[in-house]
Amino acid sequence: MCGLKYTVKEKKTKNILSRNHTLSNSQDIITSADILRTLIRRNSVRVIDVRKEDEYKKEHIKTAVSIPLATVLENESSERIVQLLEQSGISDKTPVVVYDDTFGALAARVAWTFQYVGHSNTSLLELTFAKWKSYGFETEKKVNVFPPAKHSLKENKEIYANYDEVEKAKSEQNKILVDSRERLNFLSEHIPGATNLPYTMLGTADSILREPQEIKRFMENRGISTDTEVITYCGSVGTLSGLAYYALRMGGVKKIRLYSRSFKEWKKLGKPIEEFKDANFWDLSAE
Repeated sequence: MCGLKYTVKEKKTKNILSRNHTLSNSQDIITSADILRTLIRRNSVRVIDVRKEDEYKKEHIKTAVSIPLATVLENESSERIVQLLEQSGISDKTPVVVYDDTFGALAARVAWTFQYVGHSNTSLLELTFAKWKSYGFETEKKVNVFPPAKHSLKENKEIYANYDEVEKAKSEQNKILVDSRERLNFLSEHIPGATNLPYTMLGTADSILREPQEIKRFMENRGISTDTEVITYCGSVGTLSGLAYYALRMGGVKKIRLYSRSFKEWKKLGKPIEEFKDANFWDLSAE
């Protein structure tokens, strides 16, 4: 939701009440704190807290429901994910905003999962919970429960990649693999032909994702155009690469997939691995 992203410090509504902020555009990525607060007051959004349940119970954003990342990973079937949505009172048209307290990576993985099963009306909160709380925004401790809703299942396989597709992408033109792990991990071993875009570069102290122009600069440095087909991966379950997935979407990449099983599966399958044995100081720079 690049066009709706305002800094928290401004504390201005920017005519929020006169505009239709229902997150209805499937390309929306980031929801600002100001807009989320307005949507909460209007009772027109479902806020999802993906932290551990005990953290949620201690305190959370007002009206939020708890769907921990661990629960999503334990219930990987699309049918089960849809059930989680329904149990949280989320129908096909319910706007959803997801947040965490881990620089956005956990939220990104859950948001991607929701979008994979067909809930395109999902975005990421620009802030972590700690940052939200530091601004004095509305929180509560009660466990929120909403009436069950009906949600359809429409898998969006265009945003998912399996190991076969990753293997093919290594040798196909205009396709690129993006490894979102830290630089040293990437240099130690990675999928052959992959390009490194460390997750540590993607956010700032104030937002889980940088502005689009900054993401585009990182893309240009790596030869990634908006017409390049990208597959992102990380070390294990697709959290760090989920954040990269949304960052590259903000940068304008039109076709992007997440290899959610990531490098862990790749190694387990005995697939080829590439490494830099003689990395020098300059190799450690991801810029």
